[in-house]
Amino acid sequence: MTTPPPAAEEGWNARLAKLGIRLPPVAAPVASYVPAVRAGSLVFTSGQLPFVDGGLRRTGKVGGSVDAEAAAADAKVCALNALAAIDELVGLDSVVRVVRVVGYVASAEGFTGQPRVINGASELLGKIFGEAGQHARSAVGVAELPLGAPVEVELTVEVRP
Repeated sequence: MTTPPPAAEEGWNARLAKLGIRLPPVAAPVASYVPAVRAGSLVFTSGQLPFVDGGLRRTGKVGGSVDAEAAAADAKVCALNALAAIDELVGLDSVVRVVRVVGYVASAEGFTGQPRVINGASELLGKIFGEAGQHARSAVGVAELPLGAPVEVELTVEVRP
């Protein structure tokens, strides 16, 4: 997975277009927070749920009513929603690299495949950013997530000054 960074005349948005990926509109916060904030050269996103067209794709617990493959697809949607928040705040083309991914998986009792679920987000970031998409990561199993979502993902990226 050695995708070169985009040439100076080609940014990450052009890379998305080549891959046939469109960023969704930024998901409206479901409580009192903003989708992303910048601190120096880092942008932190709030936890993003798998919203599509203003609603959750599905609800439930992974390893229960939601299978791991569907949850991995949801993690990919969460990552796209996080990228949309970054794009709105600073412009996706200012991203230097993905630093960290944190994924939360609403897990049925006994489910231990959280890393496999969050791979949905990690693999998408690798496809888009290549080596600049390699990141540190946590994949955490939790009892419940907001609105009954099966997965939530947050990103930290480094951006140009």
